[in-house]
Amino acid sequence: MSESSGRVTAVLDGLPGIRPWQEELYRDLHQHPELSHDEHRTAGLVADRLRDCGYEVHTGIGGTGVVGVLRNGDGPGVLMRADMDALPVEENTGLPYASTVRVKDGSGKDVPVMHACGHDVHVTCLLGAAALLAQSPRQWNGTTIALFQPAEEVGDGARGMVKDGLAEAIPSVDVALAQHVAPLPAGHVAARRGALAASADSMRITVFGRGGHGAMPQASIDPVVLAAMIVLRLQTIVAREVAPADTVVLTVGSIHAGTKSNVISDRAVLELNLRTYDQATRTAVLDAIRRVVVAECQASGSPREPEIELYDHFPPTINDDEVTDRLSNAFADYFGERFSMMSTGWTASEDFSEIPNALGAPYSYWAVGGTDEQLVRQATASGRINQDIPVNHSPTFAPVVQPTLDVGTQTLVVAALAWL
Repeated sequence: MSESSGRVTAVLDGLPGIRPWQEELYRDLHQHPELSHDEHRTAGLVADRLRDCGYEVHTGIGGTGVVGVLRNGDGPGVLMRADMDALPVEENTGLPYASTVRVKDGSGKDVPVMHACGHDVHVTCLLGAAALLAQSPRQWNGTTIALFQPAEEVGDGARGMVKDGLAEAIPSVDVALAQHVAPLPAGHVAARRGALAASADSMRITVFGRGGHGAMPQASIDPVVLAAMIVLRLQTIVAREVAPADTVVLTVGSIHAGTKSNVISDRAVLELNLRTYDQATRTAVLDAIRRVVVAECQASGSPREPEIELYDHFPPTINDDEVTDRLSNAFADYFGERFSMMSTGWTASEDFSEIPNALGAPYSYWAVGGTDEQLVRQATASGRINQDIPVNHSPTFAPVVQPTLDVGTQTLVVAALAWL
């Protein structure tokens, strides 16, 4: 056994001792989810656990962000991040610890709340890794930085921590690490060099018509027809203006217009979502969207220029090759055949990269499986992966508790010890 493998084994020997409180904490977090920027209870539990482990704790960074710092002699600074927020989704898992939480969202609307993206897994695993490193100081040197981020789901949590003085609150960071539970077989780990997650942009487009009676359309300019033409024409941007080898996803997720069947409205509002991997493609597609919208408005005789608002931007997640190679070697050594390299990236998006980019640190982000392995095997054999395997943000998304928590904790320890 190599010295590195021996250190990993020595630290992870403590896993059975923390497993009971980890599983209890996970079920508690799952049953008590909190929306973005409202993670007060979660942040309090995190801060208490870090203090119990001997970490120097900073709270309230970017609102509800928490950071624990543990210095252990000379060596690199390794930052590990977990996100804490949940989603306005009504849970339908049937679990005994399923969420029944309902709250008022930022607009005052009553909404259900669920950890439908696995952030409760992320928090539990990072607290476990932080605890194991704290109780094994002879096995590593350097500084462990455990960062718990709010508001990933709305794309401004990482940016908020940076703007609120994160760099001044923590020691220098040499490498940043993060993971996400995914609908892969539980017990398996996957990494990727380069582009892992796409950038995402949301757009709100308001187009204008001339309202009137449904019986006299000649006296009106119908914004519903205009919006329909825009939706159809937008599909040609990806089909005919983007190279087949480039990955772009353009979705019109919402259209609102009118109040009654026989009333022609004076406006329609479309909400779009765009996913891209590089800045050149992003710029080209955004320009094409504007061009199509303006041209269709002119073709319909719209009385006003359209209003186009760009909001909720997520940056791309581009893993550092050198960091990912070092990480992958460590994962392959520890997990063996349960570790693999991804052949393609995700078109989902993340804001994690805002933190290492602001700190000037290279980073890598990987996936941990959370779906029952037998279920994945059966769905694969029957060609029903998309139908039978719940994905993140689904009301039925529920990672199996084990081995998901064990492996998610092991990955963070193995990754951190590749540097510490």
